[in-house]
Amino acid sequence: MSSQEDVARAALAEISPAGTVGALLEHDALDDGTATLRFASTLSGYPGWHWSVSVAETPGEEPTVMEAELMPGDGALLAPDWVPWDERLEDYRTAQALIAAESVADVDDDEDDLDLDDEREDDDDLGDDPDDGIDFEFDDLVGVPPGREDEQDEAEAEADDDGPEQPDEV
Repeated sequence: MSSQEDVARAALAEISPAGTVGALLEHDALDDGTATLRFASTLSGYPGWHWSVSVAETPGEEPTVMEAELMPGDGALLAPDWVPWDERLEDYRTAQALIAAESVADVDDDEDDLDLDDEREDDDDLGDDPDDGIDFEFDDLVGVPPGREDEQDEAEAEADDDGPEQPDEV
């Protein structure tokens, strides 16, 4: 194991969990004293990715790490390309317009159904139809005793006509 590999692995140990750096895949050394080392990644969820560490080594000095990163390799799972907000918003608006157009088309298709619904509504008018067998009066719903409807109507009419009453003098 070279000293560059030791330095690269030590750098990766600082930024990645234990056991996520695999075997050395490639070691590219350049004439200027720099090298790039690539290690297999064993990170869960990152198939096809690898660790890349750039190391510099000058004569008489210890190797130093310039950069360490996780890079996609061939066949790596990647996120989709970024789409600017205004383009995403335009896609959203187009989708909403299509939904609105479909609902208008559905309303047009259902016009025939509305005619049938109108006929059915005549049967559901809470007692106004003498043929439906139901005879509700509003007073029955609010609890006015039978035979007292006229008294309540008179009391309400008087209260509405008089306005506020003056208190009795004592």
